[in-house]
Amino acid sequence: MTTTDSAAPAERTEPPAQATTVLLASLIGTTIEWYDFFLFSTAASLVFPALFFPAGNETVGTLLSFATFAVGFVARPIGGVIFGHLGDRVGRRATLVATMALAGAATALIGVLPTYASIGIWAPVLLVVLRVLGGIALGGEWGGAVLMAVEYAPPGRRGLWGSSPQIGLGLGLALGTGAFALLGAAMDNQAFLAWGWRIAFLVSIVLVAIGLIVRLRVFETPAFRRMQEGAEISRVPLVDVVRDTFSRRNLGLGLLARWGEGAAFNTWGVFVLTYAVTTVKMPKTQVLVAVTVAALVCAAVVPVAGRLADRFGRRAVFATGCAAFGIGVYPAFLGLHTGSLVVVTVVLVLLLGVVYGIQSGSESTLFAELFPTRTRYTGMSLVFQGSGIYASGLTPLILTSLLAVAGGSPWLACGFLVLTAVISVVSTAFLRPVVDL
Repeated sequence: MTTTDSAAPAERTEPPAQATTVLLASLIGTTIEWYDFFLFSTAASLVFPALFFPAGNETVGTLLSFATFAVGFVARPIGGVIFGHLGDRVGRRATLVATMALAGAATALIGVLPTYASIGIWAPVLLVVLRVLGGIALGGEWGGAVLMAVEYAPPGRRGLWGSSPQIGLGLGLALGTGAFALLGAAMDNQAFLAWGWRIAFLVSIVLVAIGLIVRLRVFETPAFRRMQEGAEISRVPLVDVVRDTFSRRNLGLGLLARWGEGAAFNTWGVFVLTYAVTTVKMPKTQVLVAVTVAALVCAAVVPVAGRLADRFGRRAVFATGCAAFGIGVYPAFLGLHTGSLVVVTVVLVLLLGVVYGIQSGSESTLFAELFPTRTRYTGMSLVFQGSGIYASGLTPLILTSLLAVAGGSPWLACGFLVLTAVISVVSTAFLRPVVDL
């Protein structure tokens, strides 16, 4: 099988006829999906432990809440397989409409879910069910949004176009944490816990309606249409990924390569919310503002990373971001322990905004190019969502547990994060992209 690691592969796609609509559909869809997702992660840090689990030990409540958060990551590979199969056989467009509708419904229902005080054990049970549905939807969303952009991209701009859905991650995080920061500042803590947090979840209904209107205006990708015309559609994409030696190798390496990226985001975008509030004793609103600012910086850095990936190669840029994450872990935690809003904001801008932005902006096209068109949706979804179980979903749990083992000291947790960065850099070096876009 032909492979390449050039920055701008010679293979090409036809010029996009509806460039603005395609990029907007990819961006707005992932922004809404990640907004929904980060609402849950932020609430898992600040709201759910008090409302949806039995009162008692604060650490136990936080662990249970993060466990619920992690369940969504377990569901994401299922969504990747289901919607990846549909996306490789039916098409990218129809699949993306379905994932958005499912995610929006799950998020809106969380906004009206009764608490533990009202319905007892059914509260966390229903929360988990809705979390699973949202995870399944997001599991199918990411691969399709990236492919919509990558498979429409003009020559020499595949990295830049492929980074467009990743901008939605930063914007979604900023909207999610920003919504909670705004609501927290507008009302007292009692009102916020009683009903204020629900507003952020219910707003999702309006956002999803806008996103669906945009996505319904997009045509199927040129690469998928050519595959249909050539009768090259895979009968069972998952089986073909596993059977093909080259795809199987890239799948295994891709799962390891993404470990540092997943750990990076869920440290600086999720775990830091609980750590800064409960351990460093910073005010909740200050931490939310710092994360929101960093997320906006991340959204700005992502397309820059995509352009650099076109110039210097996807692997080189992604590995650089992973290495920078590993180098910055220990200094970052020293900065967090100052408790200074300015210092913490600078730390998060550098680690979440710049370093993670480099990782995120280069990874989408990198993983898309690991598989041929006929199994691309399934293959890249398995890489991103399969690694999400341990690289993303378990990271807050692991870090919280390592803190407990070390008596509150963060240095053991830092060592774990550095290890994930090393694994990512080494694995990325052995990836070999495919050329058939």
